[in-house]
Amino acid sequence: MRASFVPPKPIRELRDLTRYRKAQIEERSREVQRLDKVLQDAGIKLSSVASETLGVSVRRMLEALVAGTHDPEVLAELARGRLRRKLPALREALTGRFRSEHHGLLIAQILAHIDYLDETIATLSARVEQVIAPFSTERELLMTIPGVARLGAEVLIAEIGVDMRVFPSDAHLASWAGQCPGNHESAGKRRSGKPRKGSKWLNTTLTESAKSASRSKGTYLSAQYSRLRGRRGPGKATGALRHSILVAAYHILERKVPYEELGADYFDQRRSLEQRTKRLVRQLQQLGHTVTLEPLAT
Repeated sequence: MRASFVPPKPIRELRDLTRYRKAQIEERSREVQRLDKVLQDAGIKLSSVASETLGVSVRRMLEALVAGTHDPEVLAELARGRLRRKLPALREALTGRFRSEHHGLLIAQILAHIDYLDETIATLSARVEQVIAPFSTERELLMTIPGVARLGAEVLIAEIGVDMRVFPSDAHLASWAGQCPGNHESAGKRRSGKPRKGSKWLNTTLTESAKSASRSKGTYLSAQYSRLRGRRGPGKATGALRHSILVAAYHILERKVPYEELGADYFDQRRSLEQRTKRLVRQLQQLGHTVTLEPLAT
């Protein structure tokens, strides 16, 4: 029997740190949502005016609310920067039924918990930086992939390691990670193409990177997403980008080379000029136009 993939001790320690950090980041997001829920219950609609739920100005207003200041005029004057352009909307959003003995207590506890989580995340990130130091070169190489940021590169290293010799090919890695269709065949009949269950931490990071890459400009990954989204839907297109990013990570770690951008016109260049012309003419005809082609003079 083939042995399971067990990464070396430094990678296992890094994996523990990145997974716990991700759990704390997710918990912080939940706390921010709870904060907005309490404010909505009090009739305070700050999230409808301020783009950041916990920006500097909003934090000052929340602390003033907890301290007992409920006058919308006074609270709105605590805004700083571009938020001061929305003073009339702020005054209206801060007019509610805030009760210090109830809403104030909840918000004070939530803010204290968020501060604690911020400190925990910073401590974990500092420790991750120490543990990942021997693999800093691999992290920088992975960050050349569109959509893969610093945290994403650290999670990729923590989940799949840096030694790609444990996977015979990129297809084996994609299968192990659950990023390719399943193969369930019995008595000559194909039963299901559902992917196997891989690491949820890796899947989450790949999904975040894929969504970021789909919004990038002039890249192969954004072109691949646009090409698939129209006929397969956003879910399938995101899944295809997850697979592409993982395959790119495999070859980057295997060869120790940066990501090679193929360009947004990669799929168009694969077709001949005649094929592209026929496709564009067919699209115009489907829109109800009659097309006459006349070649330009040389």
